[in-house]
Amino acid sequence: MKHYVIAHDLGTTGNKATLYNAEGTLVGSAFYAYSTEYAHTGWAEQNPDDWWQAVCTSTRQLLRETGVRGDDIACITFSGQMMGCVPLDRQAKPLRKAIIWADQRSVEQERWVGERIPAADVYRITGHRLSASYSLCKMLWLRDHQPEVYRQTYRFVHAKDSIVARLTGAFVTDPSDGSSMNLYDLENGVWSERILNAALVDPAQLPDLRPSTDVVGEVLAGIADEVGVAAGTPVVIGGGDGACATAGAGCVREGIAYNYIGSSSWIALASPHPIYDPDLQTFTFGHVIPGMFMPAGTMQAAGASYQWTRDQLCPVEVQSAASLHISPYELMNLGAEQSPIGANGLLFLPYLMGERSPRWNTRARGAFIGLTIRHTRADMIRAVLEGVTMNLRVILDAFRAQGTQIGVMRVIGGGARGRFWNQIMANLYGMPVHRLALLEEATSLGAALAGGVGVGLYSDFSMIERMNPVVEVIEPNPAAQAAYERIYPVFEAAYRALLPVYDQLAAL
Repeated sequence: MKHYVIAHDLGTTGNKATLYNAEGTLVGSAFYAYSTEYAHTGWAEQNPDDWWQAVCTSTRQLLRETGVRGDDIACITFSGQMMGCVPLDRQAKPLRKAIIWADQRSVEQERWVGERIPAADVYRITGHRLSASYSLCKMLWLRDHQPEVYRQTYRFVHAKDSIVARLTGAFVTDPSDGSSMNLYDLENGVWSERILNAALVDPAQLPDLRPSTDVVGEVLAGIADEVGVAAGTPVVIGGGDGACATAGAGCVREGIAYNYIGSSSWIALASPHPIYDPDLQTFTFGHVIPGMFMPAGTMQAAGASYQWTRDQLCPVEVQSAASLHISPYELMNLGAEQSPIGANGLLFLPYLMGERSPRWNTRARGAFIGLTIRHTRADMIRAVLEGVTMNLRVILDAFRAQGTQIGVMRVIGGGARGRFWNQIMANLYGMPVHRLALLEEATSLGAALAGGVGVGLYSDFSMIERMNPVVEVIEPNPAAQAAYERIYPVFEAAYRALLPVYDQLAAL
């Protein structure tokens, strides 16, 4: 029996390759960076050949540094950035650069589809709003502006799927990535005939749908040496990065949610059924666990708001941290602790980049509200942490309004390291916050879990409790919780009061 799983996480800034053994222990990792091209306003493209180079280079580096032989790999599996558009020919070669998730050029195509099928129907079928962010409109942009590429495309796929096709010759995707295309019938697990007909898309140009745990092929003999593993090594399709992170955070059953805190942030959970919000506030992806779903809500500027605070308000902390060889955020957190709950009546609206779920307001802007001559930088730092967390509470409340029962919030991502912020979360969410052993490896961990289950190296998805255990539980403080229950409605009222101001600013 072979003893190791290689999981690749094809992110926006680069590919992270990780190696896990049969006991679920992280053995090693390697990272290979690549760039994004922003040729025009609203455009974002990457070269799929860079992804291939990243996968090959990081695989060989990983095996070299760990001393593991390429013929001892039980499978290769993948996580990848979602909502993209990669046109491939029959030989799995890209016909142009990939249009990635951040690209917003296809707003006209979004409008066109919306005239042919009601946006509310798209949401009910796919679990997502009709949007230029998703793959469908990006495909249609190619049809309208680069028709020769569109005609030559054998399959439109995602980042991880393009690598799998090159490794195995199989053109496939899984329900999590499939559900990020605005084309996937979430409950029936097939491409939506109604949306395909409305958008005039040929279903033959879409990849085959396979469960995330499926072995979809083997590494071809002609490229095995380039990759660094044995020919015939099984390839498990894996999932989109959000769904893999959900598994890696241990959300593999009902009742547990998790909060990813990075530059952006989201709250997601595992559910046996999609959650359809009557106001289209939240959205639902397929999970990497067959038959499960991943309802989620995402805010734009979570860690980004704290990073802005560091860069613009905290030069002293940055300078001191450099001399002490620690993170400036540690000093910022210490300062924020000197401010009381509510930051002496100061609110921060964290809309530095507009907002996604559940606001869906690109015109929203950030603001300090209640600022007086008495306020200190400590108050401002605390207000930022509280404002971000209250905004995440808005997502949580959208799920609660649908009757979703959530008893525990797990936290992952770089922003989850600060215990002070974890305590604010527990107090505002009104539930225990569980900090996990692996905070920034959860995405590749979820992919490794799907791969290990797929080849029988791991018994089932409950293996995650051993692979990424809870190392600390932060309970809510009743007095602090009560104080935030008085502050939170004021935060909501402040956003609503500024709605006409946002529109006026946009018109200037």
